[in-house]
Amino acid sequence: MTKVLILDRSKSVRNILRERLEYEGFSAEVAEDDAQASDLCGRIPFDVILSDTGCKVPDTGIPFIALSNDSSIDSAVRAVRNGAHDFLTKPIDMNHLLHSIQKALESPPEAAPAAAPTAKRCKRAHAAQAERIIGISPEIEHVRQLIDKVAPCEARVLITGENGTGKELVARWLHAKSARAAAPFVEVNCAAIPSELIESELFGHERGAFTSAIKQRKGKFEQADGGTLFMDEIGDMSLAAQAKVLRALQEHRICRVGGDKEIEVNVRVIAATNKDLREEIRKGNFREDLYHRIGVIIIRVPALREHARDIPTLVEHFIRLVSEEYGVQPKEIDPDAMEALQAMPWTGNIRELRNVIERLIVLSSERITLDDVKAYCN
Repeated sequence: MTKVLILDRSKSVRNILRERLEYEGFSAEVAEDDAQASDLCGRIPFDVILSDTGCKVPDTGIPFIALSNDSSIDSAVRAVRNGAHDFLTKPIDMNHLLHSIQKALESPPEAAPAAAPTAKRCKRAHAAQAERIIGISPEIEHVRQLIDKVAPCEARVLITGENGTGKELVARWLHAKSARAAAPFVEVNCAAIPSELIESELFGHERGAFTSAIKQRKGKFEQADGGTLFMDEIGDMSLAAQAKVLRALQEHRICRVGGDKEIEVNVRVIAATNKDLREEIRKGNFREDLYHRIGVIIIRVPALREHARDIPTLVEHFIRLVSEEYGVQPKEIDPDAMEALQAMPWTGNIRELRNVIERLIVLSSERITLDDVKAYCN
């Protein structure tokens, strides 16, 4: 879990930021002066510091973000010259702050040597690569809480939910918050690989195992050794491949296609599906024993229509994200346009919402209006 130190002379600012950051899944500590901050830094390995510009940041090499009541350019330049990773003005916009924290986590520590990164730094980098789970609804908060509880253990997880709900994002956070975070996160889309190639994709093959096997190749299980293997759309896997996956999970060993040597693998499997696997078992399309192997913990990701109250937050997030990608200024959105977006069914869930926002950024004028939503979102 990312550790944040909040250094600010204002008690209300400290408490508000701490409450909001802990709600977003961070571990937060507060300090009201330089001495208290130095003491905390000596005891806790913080990942980032949020500091009021009137306070002196401990000289630890930890990236820090300057917070100020003064929005002048001179104040911002002074903070950056003093080593601040970013400069934010109060009252703090939480979405901007979270984005700034993510950027700070991606930057290597000042005193980092040129040698290979430590496990702690690798874990920080993996966490930074996982996009935030956006939303404040009880449904999304429940998913966050499950991730926090399940990630540190080795239990296999089955993530269920409709297409476009963010199942892969949940899997990435399970990995990023686990003890395996410094090791590989390898994903395979079981629905995108032809049934005759899935075994080679998962377990690898020896040279000459089949016509196009001109050299030995490691499969996804070996590539993920020590880390996490994310098997997306596992409900689309053939029964033959399911049997081999079951054996690999039971014995922690695999055998490459065309080979007879057993290879030990240490992999945590996280699976995902948009299908009702119990119904697939009833139809004879999925093995019940494999279902019980992969579904030790089941996390259901809600459809967007089930947490529609998060749509405004998601819209603002995607407006900033898409605008940044296109190199344009973020556009404002009219309240009635936002209400119209909230009322839409979103059968494609968050993926569809992101695509719609990109369309609106490209096609709308200075602002996103209700007429734009009616014209470009149907």
